[in-house]
Amino acid sequence: MLLARLLRGAAKHARNGSPRRAGHPTRGAGGVGPSSPQSPGGGRTCASSCADGDRPKVLITGPFIFSDILDYKNLREIVVNNNISWLVHYSALLSAVGEANVALAKEVNITGFHNVLDVATEHGLRLFVPSTIGAFGPSSPRDPTPDLCVQRPRTIYGVSKVHAELMGEYYHHRFGLDFRCLRYPGIISGDSQPGGGTTDYAVQIFNAAVKTGHFECNLRGDTRLPMMYIDDCVRATLEFLEAPAETLVSRTYNINAMSFTPHDLTREIQKGLPDLKVTYNVDPVLQAIADSWPMALEDSAARRDWGWKHEYDLPELVQTMLTRVTPGNQLARAN
Repeated sequence: MLLARLLRGAAKHARNGSPRRAGHPTRGAGGVGPSSPQSPGGGRTCASSCADGDRPKVLITGPFIFSDILDYKNLREIVVNNNISWLVHYSALLSAVGEANVALAKEVNITGFHNVLDVATEHGLRLFVPSTIGAFGPSSPRDPTPDLCVQRPRTIYGVSKVHAELMGEYYHHRFGLDFRCLRYPGIISGDSQPGGGTTDYAVQIFNAAVKTGHFECNLRGDTRLPMMYIDDCVRATLEFLEAPAETLVSRTYNINAMSFTPHDLTREIQKGLPDLKVTYNVDPVLQAIADSWPMALEDSAARRDWGWKHEYDLPELVQTMLTRVTPGNQLARAN
């Protein structure tokens, strides 16, 4: 399915913090593709701009079309010229990258989002924006973290995502925008290199295990964080986009699959690669970020309202990643 492939590609670039744009890789505008989703219960899947029975046309910010998410006029032209009905907004700078360049993170994550929000409202689009475990902070309940609780993040990435959640929900209630948002845990993929996220160790360790047999982890071994394999992430996003609006009690949902520590992940990998050695060189910036994030996300509302159910637990994740991260693929070849 084209939409699933586009989402997978966009989610990979989003977790890397590097959506594509010619000359400026942090401001990718989007890829356009048709979709023919099937809604549970026979409900409509299109935004208000789609006629009954029509397939939605989806703009995904991040891959394939070189443009600038900060260029409102060009973004509007893409929407109009391609008769877009769904807009999936992945362009963002992640946690560690954002802390290294707060000014750029504000520009991309907040100003770029405002452009997307206004275009979606003007043209009656269905708008999906991913949020993150980083939208919570040290004063939030951590194990598990519920959908509704105190949110006081301490990164510009987290602040920008809370801003997006609240603005999207406000536009839904004030202007009728079909806004939808999922708080992703750490997303793990074997198809691309990590680059800028606090949970990146959970991808880097597989590369190191295959290439050298040694991995130096920048988080403490007992740091527990929620995680999800990319296939579950893409499927959750599609199912949420396809859910009839009347089934959604909320507009922002937690989703979760598993939670583990670097120690847990190491032990599971060592079942297949017993010679793997892991040492620890804790990065205080990354550790402080991780210590302010949830240890697990409580996602019963998503499971109740639109039938979310993950498929990959830790053993399945490790087996799949070790199969994908082989000496011949892109990740294992990277220096």
